[in-house]
Amino acid sequence: MKLTDLRPLLWTPDVEASIDFYTGVLGFTCDAHDDALGWASLSRDSVTIMLSRPNAHFDFNGPIFTGSFYIHTTDATILWQELKDKVKVCYPLEDFAWGMREFAIYDNNGYLLQFGQELSEEREP
Repeated sequence: MKLTDLRPLLWTPDVEASIDFYTGVLGFTCDAHDDALGWASLSRDSVTIMLSRPNAHFDFNGPIFTGSFYIHTTDATILWQELKDKVKVCYPLEDFAWGMREFAIYDNNGYLLQFGQELSEEREP
């Protein structure tokens, strides 16, 4: 037995607006969408995120996730240039001592998305 995948399911009161953000701003593709269920599955390259209206059994008052979604990329600089003027930025592109070049933004619901790329060991400071 092994675990094979992690697909976050983000609750949103407006699935359509979230689809628009992830496809129009972040370049994801909407692979499946059921308006009656208030659910969608989106992907870009090997990253999949699902969206859903909040469950009726839970009092939803906005994002309740207390961490971030960290997405690895092959070129954080290019992605930063594509996104920085289209999104609410948490922190800008920066090289960190732990060997990552990364930045963080908020999606249209307030979920924190971090994008990071490993720095090459040969890279000069």
